Amino acid sequence: MPVVDKENKSVKRKKPDWLRVKLPVGKEYARVRQIVDKNKLHTICESGNCPNMGECWGAGTATFMILGNVCTRSCTFCAVATGRPPEYDEDEPRRVAEAIRTMGVKHAVITSVNRDELKDRGAEIWYNTVVLTKELSPSTTIETLIPDVKGSWEALYRMISAGQEVVSHNMETVERLYRRVRPQAKYQRSLEQIEKTKEYGKRTKSGIMLGLGETDDDVFKVMDDLVGHGCDILTIGQYLQPTRMHIEVAEFIHPDKFAFYKEEGLRRGIRYVESSPLVRSSYHAEKHVHV
Repeated sequence: MPVVDKENKSVKRKKPDWLRVKLPVGKEYARVRQIVDKNKLHTICESGNCPNMGECWGAGTATFMILGNVCTRSCTFCAVATGRPPEYDEDEPRRVAEAIRTMGVKHAVITSVNRDELKDRGAEIWYNTVVLTKELSPSTTIETLIPDVKGSWEALYRMISAGQEVVSHNMETVERLYRRVRPQAKYQRSLEQIEKTKEYGKRTKSGIMLGLGETDDDVFKVMDDLVGHGCDILTIGQYLQPTRMHIEVAEFIHPDKFAFYKEEGLRRGIRYVESSPLVRSSYHAEKHVHV
């Protein structure tokens, strides 16, 4: 049952049992924490308040976030700080690559904030990070979860030409909710970015959140659109409100409904679908390299 916050006059929905996660603990978690801190790195695990951080870090994996931790976008669902980013660090690619080598990561996921103020959208830092990681850890496979490049296809091609095995770009939500959830993004432009990535020869991936007020037909449409634009892999998870300042959860979706969407996505032609309440873009990402 919804609980009214009298101070903020907002509705807080109690999380169901299937969304409860363990607090991050253990020696492996502490080791990853130490490596991240020592190399002065950012992770989307922390910046995005990911509920799977304990599980992933406990298994020795983390999703690195490059180009700083301040985003030029103000998406209403995202916990990453918004504002004018500081000058980017040209030494960051080396530090990320060395951390991945130190951790002995078999499959690395790298993402970034949006850097709309940069002419190349940060493409050169992206390129150098992947190339250096491959040089220091030749056996490590890489997924890059890249932002919207605002139609700068030259920047896109530079980002995805470094040798990564999987290129992901999240749709995040259904078309009908875009203006509310992603006010600075465009639904069709994101689809076109995925299509151009596929045409370049890359394995493509995207993700959406549920619980924002979407209908079955909304979800079916984004699935069909992704199939039509060459998306190979889709992740579907439950939206969780990071703070009271972010868009509220409209509904907690039952695990059975997530299972239904997985079967529907496969039926509609998506090659691999990961769908459950706690799924996030990089969750079990190592499985997506060879699908």
